[in-house]
Amino acid sequence: MNWKKIIKITAIVVISIVVVFIGFSSYIYYEYYGKHNVDVEKYPHYIGYIDPNTALLNDTYSLCGDGTIYKTHHGAPFDAYKNNKRTFKENVLKNYKNEGYTDSGYINFRFLVNCEGNPGWFEIIEINKDFKEVSHSKKMVGQLLKITSDPSHWAIYTYNDMPRNYYHYVSYKIENGEIIEILP
Repeated sequence: MNWKKIIKITAIVVISIVVVFIGFSSYIYYEYYGKHNVDVEKYPHYIGYIDPNTALLNDTYSLCGDGTIYKTHHGAPFDAYKNNKRTFKENVLKNYKNEGYTDSGYINFRFLVNCEGNPGWFEIIEINKDFKEVSHSKKMVGQLLKITSDPSHWAIYTYNDMPRNYYHYVSYKIENGEIIEILP
């Protein structure tokens, strides 16, 4: 047998053993030292959780299946809009009327959409330009809630060929009562 082949095979075996050892060591390190403990008492729910007891419009529709929510870490910005985000923005701007509002800041809607494309379970977070929590005009917030909760804006999200419930959010940047930007 050729010595070059023996050296090559030995090198491949040694490198493979080293890679497996490093991988196993990294896993052990992560499990025992690198992973952060979660304070389950302080944070009992998953990211994107909306409390059904305090959510608005939580009695209009039902969540499908066992109530599992998809897209909880970042919402569903590419999957959520029926048609597309541009159509959503155009509809919002067409239907929103500044009725003398002078508020500035952000109005953030966090909500769930069920497997039929029906939104509900809204949580509203209102902040000013300095990102401090405030209360904006109830009438303006109510108008934006009505527009945002219109089922004609929201698509049915499917995963593994099954329609699913999903989490989404929409933030409106407001200056002197006018919508300046719609995020995401």
